[in-house]
Amino acid sequence: MAAVPVWTYREGVSRSPLALAALASVAVPGLDVYDVLRSPLSDDDFDVVVVKDSVGGRWLVKAPTRTAAGAALEAEKSLLASLTRAHDDGLVAFAVPQPRGSVQLRGPDTGRAVVYTEAPGSRLRLSLLEPGPGLAASIGRTLAQVHELPRGIIEDQGLPSYDAAEHRERRLAELDGAVSTGRVPPRLADRWEHQLENVAWWRFEPTVVHGDLGEHQLLVSADAVTGVVDWMDARVADPADDFAWLVAAAPEDVTDSVVEAYTVARRETRDEHLLDRARLSSEMALMRWLMYGVRTENDAVIADGEGMLADLEDMLFGEKPA
Repeated sequence: MAAVPVWTYREGVSRSPLALAALASVAVPGLDVYDVLRSPLSDDDFDVVVVKDSVGGRWLVKAPTRTAAGAALEAEKSLLASLTRAHDDGLVAFAVPQPRGSVQLRGPDTGRAVVYTEAPGSRLRLSLLEPGPGLAASIGRTLAQVHELPRGIIEDQGLPSYDAAEHRERRLAELDGAVSTGRVPPRLADRWEHQLENVAWWRFEPTVVHGDLGEHQLLVSADAVTGVVDWMDARVADPADDFAWLVAAAPEDVTDSVVEAYTVARRETRDEHLLDRARLSSEMALMRWLMYGVRTENDAVIADGEGMLADLEDMLFGEKPA
């Protein structure tokens, strides 16, 4: 019997699509790779490709490029199994990717590459989303299903869980850390601090949240959401975080349709400041991107983050001071 290869893991180093296709063949015995293409989901933390097999099946291969990303990938595997059971039990209507195999990576800090079957549907295109009872309403119902999941689905995996006060304190700590770098425009920092100190905004019921939701994470077919992917940032926290992408980029009437369907599907009392906190979350996401660049000493990300914060300041306050 031939020895199973162990693939070298090097912190921050990307792998070619062909190397990831070879990983898939090792992780899933009998998988006959026909074609491979780079996925738009690749980023600084993960190399991701789509592999097509000889009978037309599609597989997703995800390999961590950093130690922390490898740990997150392992946690996601267990969560996906729980979400699949939730789907089978009728708690959610959407599907999630199914892990089918993994292969160990070798290096000073090891991780595993994971191979998944794809969830059904194609990526949502936010620019084509229209208001009304169709796909926008389906997105609202999907968000409600995520937020109605039992908290144990997260807590049993050892994933983060925060009450409202803890969530607010974490946001304040993030802001303090970013301000200390001197890279956050003072008017933005003052705006965010004022909103974080408005205690009326922060009386919410924590829920399961996806934590990194956007148009690339929602798979759709016709007028329905069919799949939700990329669960590595899932936690119990503020449901408003899952609306940040909408308030940042969607037309107001589309957001209204999503929120209307969401509110009808939720059992909790209406959250009057849901969208206020979602807007704050979307704005502070630019700060977190900047801080990611600071932590990783990535000058390109730092410059990108500073530019986006300057644009946001200009949009909110008009012409920047001399």
